Amino acid sequence: MTSKIEIKLKDAQNIPPDFYHSDDLAHVIRSDEEAIVIAETLAHEFAKEASKRDHERRLPLQEVQRYSASGLWGINVPREFGGAGVSYKTLAEVVKIISSVDSSLGQIAQNHWAFVEHIRLDAQPEQQAFFFEQVLQGKRFGNAFSEKGSKNVAELTTRIDFEADHALINGQKFFATGALLAHWVPVVAVNDGKPYAALVPQHTPGLTIINDWSGFGQRTTVSGSVLLDNVKVDLKYVVPIHQAFERPTVAGAISQFIQSAVDAGIARGAIQETIDYVRQHARPWIDSGLEQAVQDPYTIANIGEIKIKLRAAEAVLDLAAVAIDKALQEPTEETVSQATLLTAESKVLTTEIALLAANKLFELSGTRSTLSELNLDRHWRNARTHTLHDPVRWKLNLVGNYYLNGVALPRHAWS
Repeated sequence: MTSKIEIKLKDAQNIPPDFYHSDDLAHVIRSDEEAIVIAETLAHEFAKEASKRDHERRLPLQEVQRYSASGLWGINVPREFGGAGVSYKTLAEVVKIISSVDSSLGQIAQNHWAFVEHIRLDAQPEQQAFFFEQVLQGKRFGNAFSEKGSKNVAELTTRIDFEADHALINGQKFFATGALLAHWVPVVAVNDGKPYAALVPQHTPGLTIINDWSGFGQRTTVSGSVLLDNVKVDLKYVVPIHQAFERPTVAGAISQFIQSAVDAGIARGAIQETIDYVRQHARPWIDSGLEQAVQDPYTIANIGEIKIKLRAAEAVLDLAAVAIDKALQEPTEETVSQATLLTAESKVLTTEIALLAANKLFELSGTRSTLSELNLDRHWRNARTHTLHDPVRWKLNLVGNYYLNGVALPRHAWS
């Protein structure tokens, strides 16, 4: 049996029936170094039609399959379960490498990695063994967490009701990045005020996924709606994720950390695009008396500025990665608080550099760089869209309150 999957796209694309089924198991990555090499190889491939995919809102079907089959989606599976258990510094580097050429692909895997961590933190041993093996085989987790009609992002209306041997889910989700392309759709629903994640197999009766994402940026993330009409889920697929926030864990920090890495990747891509365009196409200003745009002292200084600010943002991201790794090994109020704090600081800096770099791309490249056939505006559109996941103005407040008044940052997925 299959669920109704409605795809609302300009060209009414269809997903091939065999998209979710493959006899080929994913490669299993064994080290941090191997993960970086594979990410760089894939990024070279993904860059070739990234602009075209964005322009046409074309679903990255082959790219997502190559991405998960490469083993990169399984690199944060713990070593005791057969994964590489890479450091979070390595995970961030992988995210940045992919996002620098196609930030939609970077975001599609974002919630997958975050949910792998929830399985480590909240699932029972038998659930961990099953789902970690699924991930290592190349199975993908989607995302059905947020809703767009509630009072705030944390107030969910989707319900999960428990029966003797199963659970029933009813509700509606939005911003469901990657759900349409996933093998498992983790649905966050509440019971008695507590959130649970039910991992719903793709094509479960009552599960309807609608690709109605119309955002001007991150166009190919498949971040549309998920409708749940009496969706029946085996209890062994339900994880009590509320537990991650009832004790000191870095579940929230990890979710924010990966988002920060996507933004740093967007900045990387925009800066490289700027350098390439200025070298190849930009003209010197009439009053400069120069022969080439690359000789312009103001352009040179601006490139220096954005490169320095990117390095600073990535350096703080690395500090957050080290703090997350420490908190995973020693989960205390102090270690978790430090990881959350540094992640928030990185989120401020990566947001700022992503937006600045995307703006400087046009300022330094000139009017011709705005031609629609070049599609360079995708960098700004992606930066502006992805950095809206949570307000940086609140990050500044929370960080300031920590240093001034000793108030720890809140523990949730947006902090």
